[in-house]
Amino acid sequence: MKRSKHRASKDDGKGQDEAAILETEDMRMPDPDTISLASVTAVTTNVSNKRSKPDIKIEPSAGRPVDFQVSVTVVEARQLVGLNMDPVVCVEIGDEKKYTSMKESTNCPYYNEYFVFDFHVPPDVMFDKILKVSVIHSKNLLRSGTLVGSFKLDVGTVYTQPEHQFFHKWATLCDPDDITAGCKGYVKCDIAVVAKGDTIKTQHKANETEEDDIEGNLMLPEDVPAERQWARFYLKIYRAEGLPKMNTSIMANVKKAFIGENKDLVDPYVQVLFAGQKGKTSIQKSSYEPIWNEQIVFTEQFPPLCRRMKVQIRDSDKVNDVAIGTHFIDLRKIANDGEKGFLPTLGPAWVNMYGSTRSYTLMDEYQDLNEGLGEGVSFRARLLISLSVEILDTSSPEVMSSTEVQVEGIPNISDNATGKTEEFFLFGCFLEATMIDRKIGDKPINFEVTIGNYGSELDTPTKPKTKKGKGGDGDDEESELIHGSSDEEVDDAGDMTSVSSTPPMKPVITDRNYFHLPYFERKPCIYIKSWWQDQRRRLYNANIMDRIADKLEEGLNDVQEIIKTEKAYPERRLRGVLEELSNGCSTFVTLANNDQNQTGKTKLDRERLKLCMQELENMGQQAKSMRSQVKKSTVKDKIKLAQNFLQKLRFFTDEPQHSVPDIYIWMISNNKRIAYARVPSKDILFSSVEEETGKDCGKVQTIFFKLPGKKSFGPAGWTVQAKTELYLWLGLNKQRKDYLNGLPNGFEENKAVKGPGIQSSPPISLMYTMKQIFQLRVHVYQARSLFAADSTGLSDPFARVFFSTHSQVTEVLNETLCPTWDQLLVFDNVELYGEAGELRDDPPIIVIEIYDQDTVGKADFMGRTFAKPLTKMSDEYYGPPRFPPQLEYYQIYRGNCTAGEMLAAFELLQIGPAGKADLPPIDGPSDFDRGPILPVPIGIRPVLSKYRIEVLFWGLRDLKRVNLAQVDRPRVDIECAGKAIQSALIQNYKKNPNFSTLVKWFEVDLPENELLHPPLNIRVVDCRAFGRYTLVGSNAVASLRKFIYRPSDKSVSNWSAMDEVVIHTEPEPVVKKTETVVKLDSASDAVVKVDMPDDEKGGKGKKKRKKDEEVEEEELDESMLDWWSKYFASIETLKEIIKTKEAEAEEKEDFDSGEGTKKKRGKGSKNKAMPGEGVPEKKKHQVEELKIFNRELEYQFDRFEDWLHTFNLYRGKCSDDADVEQNAADEDRLIGKFKGSLCIYKVPVFDEMSREMGFDSNMGMFQNIPHNDPINIIVRVYVVRATELHPADINGKADPYIAIKLGTTEIKDKENYISKQLNPVFGKSFDIEATFPMDSTLTVSIYDWDLVGTDDLIGETKIDLENRYYSKHRATCGLSASYAIHGYNVWRDPLKPTQILAKLCKDGKMDPPQYGPGGRVKVANRVYTGPTEIEDENGLKKQTDEHLALAVLNRWEDMPRIGCKLVPEHVETRSLLNPDKPGMEQGKIEMWVDMFPKDMPAPGPSVDISPRKPKKFELRVIVWNTDEVVLEDDDIFTGEKSSDIFVRGWLKGQQEDKQDTDVHYRSLTGEGNFNWRFIYPFDYLQAEEKIVISKKESMFSWDETEYKIPARLNLQVWDADHFSADDFLGAIELDLNRFPRGAKTSKQCSIDMVINEQDMPMVNIFKQKRIKGWWPFVARDENDELEITGKVEAELQLLTGEEAEKTPAGEGRNEPEPLEKPNRPDITFLWFLMPLKAVRHLICNQYKWLVIKIVLALMLLAILALFLYSMPGYMAKKLLGV
Repeated sequence: MKRSKHRASKDDGKGQDEAAILETEDMRMPDPDTISLASVTAVTTNVSNKRSKPDIKIEPSAGRPVDFQVSVTVVEARQLVGLNMDPVVCVEIGDEKKYTSMKESTNCPYYNEYFVFDFHVPPDVMFDKILKVSVIHSKNLLRSGTLVGSFKLDVGTVYTQPEHQFFHKWATLCDPDDITAGCKGYVKCDIAVVAKGDTIKTQHKANETEEDDIEGNLMLPEDVPAERQWARFYLKIYRAEGLPKMNTSIMANVKKAFIGENKDLVDPYVQVLFAGQKGKTSIQKSSYEPIWNEQIVFTEQFPPLCRRMKVQIRDSDKVNDVAIGTHFIDLRKIANDGEKGFLPTLGPAWVNMYGSTRSYTLMDEYQDLNEGLGEGVSFRARLLISLSVEILDTSSPEVMSSTEVQVEGIPNISDNATGKTEEFFLFGCFLEATMIDRKIGDKPINFEVTIGNYGSELDTPTKPKTKKGKGGDGDDEESELIHGSSDEEVDDAGDMTSVSSTPPMKPVITDRNYFHLPYFERKPCIYIKSWWQDQRRRLYNANIMDRIADKLEEGLNDVQEIIKTEKAYPERRLRGVLEELSNGCSTFVTLANNDQNQTGKTKLDRERLKLCMQELENMGQQAKSMRSQVKKSTVKDKIKLAQNFLQKLRFFTDEPQHSVPDIYIWMISNNKRIAYARVPSKDILFSSVEEETGKDCGKVQTIFFKLPGKKSFGPAGWTVQAKTELYLWLGLNKQRKDYLNGLPNGFEENKAVKGPGIQSSPPISLMYTMKQIFQLRVHVYQARSLFAADSTGLSDPFARVFFSTHSQVTEVLNETLCPTWDQLLVFDNVELYGEAGELRDDPPIIVIEIYDQDTVGKADFMGRTFAKPLTKMSDEYYGPPRFPPQLEYYQIYRGNCTAGEMLAAFELLQIGPAGKADLPPIDGPSDFDRGPILPVPIGIRPVLSKYRIEVLFWGLRDLKRVNLAQVDRPRVDIECAGKAIQSALIQNYKKNPNFSTLVKWFEVDLPENELLHPPLNIRVVDCRAFGRYTLVGSNAVASLRKFIYRPSDKSVSNWSAMDEVVIHTEPEPVVKKTETVVKLDSASDAVVKVDMPDDEKGGKGKKKRKKDEEVEEEELDESMLDWWSKYFASIETLKEIIKTKEAEAEEKEDFDSGEGTKKKRGKGSKNKAMPGEGVPEKKKHQVEELKIFNRELEYQFDRFEDWLHTFNLYRGKCSDDADVEQNAADEDRLIGKFKGSLCIYKVPVFDEMSREMGFDSNMGMFQNIPHNDPINIIVRVYVVRATELHPADINGKADPYIAIKLGTTEIKDKENYISKQLNPVFGKSFDIEATFPMDSTLTVSIYDWDLVGTDDLIGETKIDLENRYYSKHRATCGLSASYAIHGYNVWRDPLKPTQILAKLCKDGKMDPPQYGPGGRVKVANRVYTGPTEIEDENGLKKQTDEHLALAVLNRWEDMPRIGCKLVPEHVETRSLLNPDKPGMEQGKIEMWVDMFPKDMPAPGPSVDISPRKPKKFELRVIVWNTDEVVLEDDDIFTGEKSSDIFVRGWLKGQQEDKQDTDVHYRSLTGEGNFNWRFIYPFDYLQAEEKIVISKKESMFSWDETEYKIPARLNLQVWDADHFSADDFLGAIELDLNRFPRGAKTSKQCSIDMVINEQDMPMVNIFKQKRIKGWWPFVARDENDELEITGKVEAELQLLTGEEAEKTPAGEGRNEPEPLEKPNRPDITFLWFLMPLKAVRHLICNQYKWLVIKIVLALMLLAILALFLYSMPGYMAKKLLGV
């Protein structure tokens, strides 16, 4: 039943586009395989169509707050736009902001900073929060900085991702103020959203080279294109109707009282929130029917990463504005991204808003409902809107570049744009009202039904003036308020308009908890006329799909039930389900096309219709083809695919454009609104086509009333307020002739008005003349896994059964969670109205509620379930196949959570004319005498057989105090089916918590059918002084199936007679599991991990391979290898395996969905062909590996419960808002553990066991188990590192250290804390001596060191060492893959492989291994071959059998009979939890534990896993020359372009150590000569390819913090200025592990070396050691395009620390090894120091011709002047002849 109505997916919720993955109840859905669905099938299999199915869940979960944690790691940023920036990244969620540190002078900063945000809000609110990542330039205390760009998405988008996270993805930054600017850079982040109870998987991601491919790893969901365009979202808001009276201002009432002025007291406006932006319309003063005609324009990238737009009508008020109603537009539902998809579009259409009750109170207790939190309890208003989207062409000049929200006016819309207004008729009949909560009191009760505002007592709208009027709520006309019992209102036409509430009636007592209304044969009716736009087609299409989905869901539940109860042929039922589905889809395609010419059809209607038809057609075809592929083996996979169909259908049925509002039914007592029910209008909508009719239309439905708003949270809201049997019908007034057809037959109509027109008017009540008398028999057998309602951790349960107006209770069983009532309840003389035939096929439902009896006060509600009885008419034969009914399990619910199961059967027997004599007799078992209590009769009660239950009592662990006293002398009581056994008493729990007698047994009668086995109860009591007993804790083992002994197959056990199987192990000491070789190049990888890690960074193409081969020629230096080499090689392998699996999963998914492989993941498949290539000959370089488990080790080995099981003991009440499963995980209730086991078998014991040699009869079935005497061991704990710790300090960091506790030993490694680090590498091992069983739980904690005050616990993990120690998986010391006696892979176990193998054979009662010549060993019937030589420290070879023995051990799971997988050498990843934050992971810790018994040889020294010390290196960079540097300065005198060039360089993260060359002044060509040496010493971790920097964060820091930063060299070229700031010209950043080889000449150096890096030959300075060449400097121009701004000739030389000491060199041009001075032109000196030189240069070089021209011109002028001057005198002389 639990799946009968809830829309969301019941699968994990990871389908492509499911409708409601984010509903909280989904996050907690139990797995379909773990619960019995009998209750589903019992109620959902409807034979007739008179009744609809009830919904079992009562509590709405939407508004309840939940814990969420959002963790964001900002790794780095790249390609930030801007010159010489100091960027800071800001992460903002809602109102919370967190900042990274500032990185100076870089466009690609590296942060690796981790932030955690904690929230306690309802899921809807959480998922609508906007998460914004922005980069800010030069922010400090005084200035806020300038925004470079930001990226935003809503939290819901992250939560819908696989694993609820984005891992190592690049967020694209955009500038919201300038949308034409394009991308402003990228930020690489990890974002994860965890709700309470989710676990996040640690990602060992494949190589970073792939992550460096930014375009292929953008932070976008799968189906979003990489290039997102800008778009305008136009939300048009036309008008609203039916607003409630909001007389908020008290003055208004005063004014009304004095002046009599009755103004409309609501000033509405509409506010829209989208993607973190807010837009508002204008305010319409004093209007109930505001008309805005405005559009709000949002500019946002498309597709947006925010799923919902929030539209809210608000009432403007001087004090504070309040919300009137809220509607969310889900963009996924109004758009489609497929090939034939469409952009978001909506309307023009009315949207209905629901919220708090309409009656106005000053302090509205349901105000949250108006904000859109939780389910609305009343209609509030409706709003006419439309939405359209236009993609912008940002290159066109008209486009506004800002993303500010605009509000513009729009023209009015025509009245019938939303469809033709029609008159609708709603009819309802209350057949029964029972289970009315006694708390309500005995005042008269009536029910009010409303649809929109029609039927409302407060503000009933009248009929619109014109048929084509506004439709809906014509509130502008005066509405008459009518009082009186039947609310009759007659309009001009003389026909009845509405009777919206039933007559008030005094309730009658049913029992001590509930009343009922005495309707008996007179059933009150209501009917309402209303006017709405006729948009029925939308609802019809949704109904057709709903029907298909309901049938599919019901069918899938059936199939799962068949599988669960192990009935035959689930595949046949699934084939039938798929056939039904394909038929349903084809019906939809034919029907949905009707009414094409309907008015008011919007674009979305047309597009959705096309989409649904296309999708359902495909679905039908896929279902058809799947049907033929269904086989017994593939049933489960096909169910999963069918679940995806179901999700898709549910997604499509949710119609985004509303039409007729939902119907609300309120229960009113003494004029006070008590409880309500909401019925979607589509569910009761009539159509002449049966498939289009709503599923509850014209049917009797059971409706449970619930409390409004927050009152419905928690236990108070889980009790039923009232249960009604209600008949509803909604349709057009003109279709109403058949509206009574679905009622149970046998009634007469009772009209309100006598006289003419009586035929057409509906009845106000129905008189039933036909009734049947029945006897109901309820067979309640038992229940299991009930809710713990008492502080002892148990309950005193009884069941109360309701049927019609009758109720009875079972007896109370004290102190149990698994009561076996075995009781028959007989209800005599139950009167049911209607025809006998209808009642046979469709009887009313039975409600069973389970309560906890308290000695004082009222019984506590523990859960509820429903059932339908099997009905027998008086003339039917009582016998097979229908009778007697079978016992079935019914799922019990408490609110939305599961709360156990109940085993019961129900039969309804008609009492015929002969009276009770005809009823079948009640044959109880004869040996019972329980007074008046009747046991379940024979034939229905299970058939019992004698079973023996053997119990292994091992010990008790971790018992906490009970009532403040310590437990001292505990005992365990085991009870099953009324029989019990007690363990021996533990005399002194502190000294030895184990039992002295190990095995005891008792015999018990259990059902033959294993599914009906009762639970087994384990209780621990403490025997105190004076014969007092105190219950410590209890556990109910719900399913005994795994403990049932099944004799093994004889043919298998006789393995010695079978043929030999020869197994060749690899011809190398490397015994590797096949999957670990899924490496690209195991060899290269390994070499690399030692001193040149990850040489595969970058292209894995053909070029790359050749180069690798050269490298591999170097022989691997064993002495350089350490444990970390092994660890990193293993991580690489793990990444490769993950990558391969991902690629395979992708291919499978594509194959299933029939699509081509997606481009994004295509990269994985290129590499897949290579793993095998050439592995064998490269094996000699192979670094040994260990196994890295990315979960706890227990999960890989079934919790090490192979023979010793751990049963948690609980005490205390369960928490109210959790499922049974969650309560089981509740730490607060856990009081200790019982260790032991069970073995159950039928009693005639088979003899072959006892005949075996060495059979110990005292031990029963528990042969060959060790004794439980105390044992001393050495525990060696290795802690490798912790990751993603929850920050504990204000600065968003922590100072973690390790604390270990085992028994009384406590180690706190406080002095070795790691400063300000959330991903600390500890690399430590601790030896602890312990004694089992006293010290069996190891707690490893991480604490945060604080200078002042106590240290805070960050998180802890607990490991049960005892189960590991005794497990046959041999978890004491992991087996390494190969055997070595020296070096980094030395054998750790004190026992050699041969000794271990011999011991295992002996324990398993097998012949010892036989070692033969030629490297052969025979164990059982298997022969293994392998190498037999081993090298010692001196390189001498010796003969040994160890390799062979180890080869057998590593394949031990293949052994017949006794084989099981042995624990390999490993590192396990464990989650850290904090008791204060239950269910929320606080980080992870990587570690492993070895255990060595003291009575064995002493173990060797522990493995050295101390963190690798970074190696000292020195990078020497000689800047020789620059060329073609852009010229920045203009000469004051000459206007000439020149630059005063200098080059600056630093290693990333060491900005304070930046070094500058001298200045080359006045370069006129962009050429500069420097011959200048930079020297950068640094510490480098080769395995991680990171530079390690230790520095104080600030002057106030207590100690240095260690940072790990990628090795990147930054070079920049600058123009020096004397009086102003220097000008930045260009830069280049070289990743020292992988950068383009320098060009040989300046000419060959181009910008491609930066833009097309991937096509360039790459070099690694750690291999190359020395390189010289030309590299380009680049900067961005005004259009944000990269341009080349200069070239630099540089030489890079890398020396180790020792080499640098031997061959020192000076900085700049200093000693030692000075560089010669550059040969610079003279003008590079300052002109005012050498004026003559400067003048000479000016005259001689640059202005030579100009000077010559000027001199010549001056000479000419002088000659001319002289000529003119002397000419007159000379002429006079001549003329006068002087």
